[in-house]
Amino acid sequence: MDWTQEQVTELSRLWDEGLTTAEIGRRLGITKNAVVGKVNRLHLSPRQSPIKRVEKPPVIELKGPACSWPIGHPREPGFHFCGQPPVAGKPYCTEHSAKAYVPATRSGRPDRPPHHASK
Repeated sequence: MDWTQEQVTELSRLWDEGLTTAEIGRRLGITKNAVVGKVNRLHLSPRQSPIKRVEKPPVIELKGPACSWPIGHPREPGFHFCGQPPVAGKPYCTEHSAKAYVPATRSGRPDRPPHHASK
């Protein structure tokens, strides 16, 4: 595509306003990819990604052998791990091992009663 000076000026202005590449393309009557290419060739200043960045929660380390069953949501205050003594050779305590490990039957399926829909 051959860019006119007016298009380059308008591209730079819209870019500085923070419009998305798709919106700039619509306004200039070109594709989003053409906008991206020209922005790169012009070395226009990079912008923050439009995808909202979420800060990761700090890493939580367990001291010694402890149940690593998560309690709560990692992005909410109060999130922690169980911390009780684990079953030997397992990462969870007795209570959480019972939830995490379901015995299998000969068919290889979990040993749970079949679910029948009520009529």
